[in-house]
Amino acid sequence: MRNIKFIILLLFIVSISSKTFSYEGHEENLGRDGPPPAGPYKLGFKELKRAIKTEKKGKTKKAKIKFEKALDYFLEANVEDPANPDILNYLGLCSAKLGFKENAEIYYLLGLELNNEHKSLKFNLGTFYFYENRFNEAQKVLVSLENCQCKEYDNLRNILNK
Repeated sequence: MRNIKFIILLLFIVSISSKTFSYEGHEENLGRDGPPPAGPYKLGFKELKRAIKTEKKGKTKKAKIKFEKALDYFLEANVEDPANPDILNYLGLCSAKLGFKENAEIYYLLGLELNNEHKSLKFNLGTFYFYENRFNEAQKVLVSLENCQCKEYDNLRNILNK
């Protein structure tokens, strides 16, 4: 009788414990099929791509909702990885699209402090300065990209020469 109570107790503990168990270095995940869920960075990137696509179609209200969602994902990703210039670039881009101009500039500049050679960050900062009518600062960003022989330089030059 005592053994039966012990076995029942043991089965109860096993049933309420994690759905992942391992034995002899082999781990089984019994709770779901397929790959693990995407993290906030990947989800934010997907949502940002959708937002840009929606914006190009002229659906500004839907695009705004998608930019807000992407911003939330990137804020979460930034908590997990605060020194990632790519995340800061996307935070800046989403913030700029949503009209959070001060935040956008701060994110871009923080990203460049971490990686002063980040071409996308420089391009987005230069574009941001252009649309904020800060042409001298945009020109300085263009000059900083001059020797990279990259599409970001060409694209920013085309924007500034409109």
